[in-house]
Amino acid sequence: MSGLYIHIPFCKQACSYCDFYFVTRTSEREQYVKRLIQEIQDYRGTKYSRETVQTIYFGGGTPSLLEPSQVEKILSAIVDVFPVNIREITFEMNPDDVSADFLSALKNMGINRASMGVQTFQPELLQFMHRAHSREEALQCIELLEKAGFDTYTVDLIYGNPNQSLELLDKDVQTLVQFEPPHVSAYSLTIEPKTRLGKQVELSRIVPPEDDKVAEHFDLLNKRFEEHGIQRYEVSNYSKPGQEAIHNSNYWEHENYLGFGPAAHSFWWDGEAARWKNVADLRSYLQTESNPNEKEVLTNSQLAEERLMMGLRTRKGVRVKELEEKYDYRLNDRQNEYLNQREEEDKVLINDRIILTDRGIKIADAIILDLVTLH
Repeated sequence: MSGLYIHIPFCKQACSYCDFYFVTRTSEREQYVKRLIQEIQDYRGTKYSRETVQTIYFGGGTPSLLEPSQVEKILSAIVDVFPVNIREITFEMNPDDVSADFLSALKNMGINRASMGVQTFQPELLQFMHRAHSREEALQCIELLEKAGFDTYTVDLIYGNPNQSLELLDKDVQTLVQFEPPHVSAYSLTIEPKTRLGKQVELSRIVPPEDDKVAEHFDLLNKRFEEHGIQRYEVSNYSKPGQEAIHNSNYWEHENYLGFGPAAHSFWWDGEAARWKNVADLRSYLQTESNPNEKEVLTNSQLAEERLMMGLRTRKGVRVKELEEKYDYRLNDRQNEYLNQREEEDKVLINDRIILTDRGIKIADAIILDLVTLH
């Protein structure tokens, strides 16, 4: 099995751009951990608990709002129910929650990868994004991560903010690369409709940056990280060689995974491929014995298109033979003609794989959408 995703839905406050499921009340943490453990135990003796777990990912929300003892209980429940051969356990955290003792406790219980939500070092942008931490806390936190001795860690950055100049982004990157981070996730700010930012854009109080400006930001990131040996291996992910995220990479290759907690997704393919999602409501999650969820059975054609969408965002691309053998999917004449045209424009490289070049990756979403809709 690829792994387990554990959703911790608690946050101190709502970031202006975030549309993940979260709640800002934290009084139910202990009750939540008990319910989460019950959900894990519900898988005992099922076909899902026969596959060996290789990765565990604590995401959210803000996992670092849990006490180390609560994290330990969750990990103990997993080991009790599933066979494990752990390659990677990732734990997301915010700078304002972290201390040396907290990191030491996580490391001692087997967590070997930290994911730090910095987003920016600029005070005005932190305020704009409604982040709970300061520049000083972000810098101190990375220093603590360096000393904590995790096998690896990653830092999140956000670019493409309204009013974020190229110079401000360059300052962020230059500040970060001084630490020589093994991995960076850099996300272009997305305007989601139901968020605070989405409402401000809808009311014309904020104007999102033009696509050309965002593309300049993307080019700068690629150039600066490359200068420091941090290479892009997916549209939003950069690492030093050998430090790529295992858990997320397995998502992109359709490995089996289970999600626990409200709004968590699961995917399982053993003859029939299915995806399901837990109800996105903490109260309902806490009050029910089992999780009502909608199960979607996926066809080979849907799976193949998903594989193209995810795989073409990565440096490895997608093997043509994999599409044929694993998904019984063959590119039609219009798709092949489209790819040949993009290859002439130096946006796609075609051999035994289909790979987007540096020029192509900047418009990955457009190329992928064109490709999968050509019938």
